[in-house]
Amino acid sequence: MEHHSKFIRRCYELAQQAVNNGNHPFGALLVHQGEIILEAENTVHTEKDPTGHAELNLVRQAGKQFSPQVLRGITLYTSTEPCMMCSGAIYWAGVGYVVYGCAETTLAKYAGSDFLAPCRETFAKGNRVVHVEGPYLEDEGSPLHAKFW
Repeated sequence: MEHHSKFIRRCYELAQQAVNNGNHPFGALLVHQGEIILEAENTVHTEKDPTGHAELNLVRQAGKQFSPQVLRGITLYTSTEPCMMCSGAIYWAGVGYVVYGCAETTLAKYAGSDFLAPCRETFAKGNRVVHVEGPYLEDEGSPLHAKFW
């Protein structure tokens, strides 16, 4: 758990940055061999793109920059459990590991439960395993949602 803390906290910082930029409170990053190699935040409003979720923005960038072999070995950290759309993108990009801060049930308490599902259920529908850990440090991340929604 402790080795995840600094990365989840950075995701929460990116989520706050997204809010400061006029977007929803979500941030994500990629870690390879213990180092952050890419970061993204939610850009739904500023880009006028409903698919501008932090994880999807991150996966789009990663697919252009890294080989499938690298993507299989990286860990995607995210401030909040990935939605179905983002889980699909993570799966199709070949990412092997996901660690999230706030659970989708925590998000639902503040934003409503519209179209939410545990990412583990989405990943389980695929033929390839995506390892998932979380939630982590929800007590630090949930105030972002409580304040925003």
